Amino acid sequence: MHKVVISGTGLYTPPFSISNDELVESFNTYVRHYNDQHAEAIAKGELHALSESSSGFIEKASGIKSRFVVDKQGILDPQRMVPRIPERSNDDWGILCEMAVHAARQALQRAGRSAADIDGVIVACSNLQRAYPAVAIEVQAALGIQGFGFDMNVACSSATFGLQAAANAVQLGQARAILMVNPEICTGHLNFRDRDSHFIFGDAATAVIVERADQATSSYQFDIVSSKLLTQFSNNIRNNFGFLNRAAEEGIGQRDKLFVQEGRKVFKDVCPMVAELIGEHLAQNDIPVGDVKRFWLHQANLNMNLLITRKLLGRDAEAHEAPVILDTYANTSSAGSVIAFHKHQDDLPAGSIGVLSSFGAGYSIGSVILRKR
Repeated sequence: MHKVVISGTGLYTPPFSISNDELVESFNTYVRHYNDQHAEAIAKGELHALSESSSGFIEKASGIKSRFVVDKQGILDPQRMVPRIPERSNDDWGILCEMAVHAARQALQRAGRSAADIDGVIVACSNLQRAYPAVAIEVQAALGIQGFGFDMNVACSSATFGLQAAANAVQLGQARAILMVNPEICTGHLNFRDRDSHFIFGDAATAVIVERADQATSSYQFDIVSSKLLTQFSNNIRNNFGFLNRAAEEGIGQRDKLFVQEGRKVFKDVCPMVAELIGEHLAQNDIPVGDVKRFWLHQANLNMNLLITRKLLGRDAEAHEAPVILDTYANTSSAGSVIAFHKHQDDLPAGSIGVLSSFGAGYSIGSVILRKR
């Protein structure tokens, strides 16, 4: 059995950013047009009038101030409100592959590795652009990596589940090093006409190199001390889009073919589950919660993270203890906790303990205990 480290991380940030004000202007234009167009039916009580959104509402509800996106114009067009991402020829690399490769190259550089050092690729994300061939195999080909690749989806927890899969492969000697990437185009499945969720998601891609500790040479190493995963079925976060949709015409274009959630129920259910899992995980490894220098939590909602750390620490966490990136990135699903880790790790001294955790649809929760080398 080999000891395993994270030796490098990478991040791809799309070129466009949308502020809350810009998003609200587009949404409210749509709302006014809808209410005007259906004024008679609304007056008769046959339809409900739509309510406008506001930047203040968004920030109070989520902590989000802006988000990065792969396409801005299509999202902000009140007549469209969907990103415009043109189809590509099968002879060209797909957009998820392209994003993953950008993040992977940065991770490889930080790890001091090349494609020849990697034996496997895992693409772990919420939203895959096709059923097959696997995006991971496409990334493998684009980078010139020999070995194997596969896709996996555990919604927003995909990165932590992917880390455990990568660590297991290296620990058991099935690979010297694994590239685990999380390309997320969350705006593709977001309903920008739903007031309760139109602001939630952004786009990004992250990458992590997991390799044998005795072969790692990077200056950015973290021991993977332990990982712990949990799933519990819930319909409170769901997306029913899939290949069977065309077999049921009555469902085509319905609201549930995009992201839907019962936000209050999710908050009530998930926060205590996450705090309990992380607490148990630390106890099982004889690590007092007070010894944890940093929590890199899933970046979905600021209020959720504040409550989780308060339950763990018995007090409000200081900004450096649980860094926030969702204010500028929004919820990037599986990539969020890795973005926080990538941007807020270099200042930690050797020996520092941190916890990388993600949680989301499923329900699914992952906890990875890391120690700075």
